[in-house]
Amino acid sequence: MKSYEKLLLANKAWSQEKQAADPGFFEQLALGQKPEFLWIGCSDSRVPAEIIVNAKPGEIFIHRNIANQMIATDFNCLSVLQYAVDVLQIKHIIVCGHYNCGGIKAALSKQSPSLVITNKWLMHLKHIYRLYKNEIDALPTEEERVNRLVELNIIEQAQILAHTSIVQAAWHRHERPMIHGWVYGLSDGLLNSLITLHPDTEIDPLYQYDFQTEAAL
Repeated sequence: MKSYEKLLLANKAWSQEKQAADPGFFEQLALGQKPEFLWIGCSDSRVPAEIIVNAKPGEIFIHRNIANQMIATDFNCLSVLQYAVDVLQIKHIIVCGHYNCGGIKAALSKQSPSLVITNKWLMHLKHIYRLYKNEIDALPTEEERVNRLVELNIIEQAQILAHTSIVQAAWHRHERPMIHGWVYGLSDGLLNSLITLHPDTEIDPLYQYDFQTEAAL
């Protein structure tokens, strides 16, 4: 049996198990979604969002990419963010990275000539490394340097989310969502909080949107 065929069989078994335990499970799920959380996580196969927090289908709206980045020109991520905030009206955004991240490791190395597109994505991580280079380079081991950039990247991505017009408008009009930066340990399966931003968080004026002007127009 081929590996992908095993996935189809596993899906069938899962569906049957769910329906046996709760005959109306899928009918209820098909009616719509009302998740409380938006999860922006890493694409790493070892960090499946729903599984590590033991969530049920419908509880978390999810976007994943290499090294859990929120990039201002990435319309994929921005579309997910806008839909989650403005349509689903989520209450919390979680940026979740993980220690020993391959994307972070690559960002701390020279660019690979065979990964031209990936290099462009990793460039944003290199910019963060450049900001904290002295702190990171002072650490004695590669593992410590990688894991510190993992943490700093999560914190930076949470702040970048707060700089978007989507989040600032929701903070101004609805006093939601809260933004959380979490890091996941591959070696122990535990999540730890690094940063929490509330709707009343002070933002550097350089990144603020002037909603008072908007209201006057």
